Amino acid sequence: MKTVATLTAALAISTASFVQAETLDVASTFPKNMPFLGEGAEVLAKNIDIATHGEVKLRVHGAGDLVPALEVLNQVSSGAIPAGWDFIGYWGGTIPVAALAGAMPFGPGPDLFTGWMWEGGGMEIVQKAYTPLNVKLLPCHVTAPEPGGWFNKEINTVEDLQGLRMRISGMGGQVLNKLGASTQLIPGGELYVALERGRIDATEFSLPVVDKSLGFAEIAKYYYFPGWHQPASWNSLIVNMDVWDGFGEEVQEQIMTACKATVTWSLAAAPEPQGEIIEEFRSMGVETKRFPDEVLAALREASTEVLEEAAAADPIVAEAYQSIQDYMAKAQVWNDLQQIPAAN
Repeated sequence: MKTVATLTAALAISTASFVQAETLDVASTFPKNMPFLGEGAEVLAKNIDIATHGEVKLRVHGAGDLVPALEVLNQVSSGAIPAGWDFIGYWGGTIPVAALAGAMPFGPGPDLFTGWMWEGGGMEIVQKAYTPLNVKLLPCHVTAPEPGGWFNKEINTVEDLQGLRMRISGMGGQVLNKLGASTQLIPGGELYVALERGRIDATEFSLPVVDKSLGFAEIAKYYYFPGWHQPASWNSLIVNMDVWDGFGEEVQEQIMTACKATVTWSLAAAPEPQGEIIEEFRSMGVETKRFPDEVLAALREASTEVLEEAAAADPIVAEAYQSIQDYMAKAQVWNDLQQIPAAN
């Protein structure tokens, strides 16, 4: 009888501990196997599986598999799909503050942007704009400074930007428009053909490891630096709010922990491989160049105009912009004191 009782108790414990896993279909704005960006969603899925002890799983679908890449937000908002994986800046037309939160031209680098988003009140401010759309924002992946883009013409003066047809996302496009360029947003999977066939003269997308997967070095002459438009940028998991509210508080905290772990991965994974890939591009005949100081100064001035205009037009953008500026000003004291002179 004792053995039977013991087995019965063990079975009860086992049954009580078994939890039916909930699998969320996640529509990505990136190709499923794209290095770093698409890969980040898979890392997040693994981290959520571990953190929730298998209670929540993500099934990641590549761009266009469930819905068109630039329809992900609308479909998550409506509940047609439970979740999406995106670059936050894609939604600036619908959520003005998303353009700023995705990437701020001449703004904070990855360390400060992460600090502002997770510890400086950034996530709470930006969430105010997502809540009316019934969407929970989880910033889970920060990207290191990106190159300035791939060009098939040299940029020697500000005048060279006039008439330039460039694919660029986020606020960077608005900045270039002020200087006479013509910009558009094209999903990553369509960029090779657009550049090859001359629909655009230039494009930016992401880090060298990502750009390699898109083949830009085969069809572009010049690779420009620095990435003034995206000193750091955020990708996020967006979840329909009804789905998010259906999780218990403990599971929500576990998902948030997994999200932070993925941010750490993104910070750690980015720096090391880029130099080798840039050297590979050079061996293919690509010229790496820096924007002239004159051009960068004009871009900075135009960026300030775009940011101030956006803040004047939307109260949440104004709150976020001021918050970022305040955060950077506080951090600057520390950063200035810690500067180490370059070696001679």
